[in-house]
Amino acid sequence: MSGCPESERSDCTDLDLLTRTEAFGRLQEEIAETAARLAQLGDADEAERELLQSRLRALRDAADELAGA
Repeated sequence: MSGCPESERSDCTDLDLLTRTEAFGRLQEEIAETAARLAQLGDADEAERELLQSRLRALRDAADELAGA
């Protein structure tokens, strides 16, 4: 019998969990990809630029939080 409630049983596995180091690495990859997309965008689409800048800030904040914890 599992220790997880029936409603959470599919999420109750160690196989899909990341370590903090793995999460930080994935965030760094996503930061690099987002920064590259932002650089390629140029001045073409201001709305897209704002979305990417916001995403980049959020990714960097999450990475900083992981690094500081």
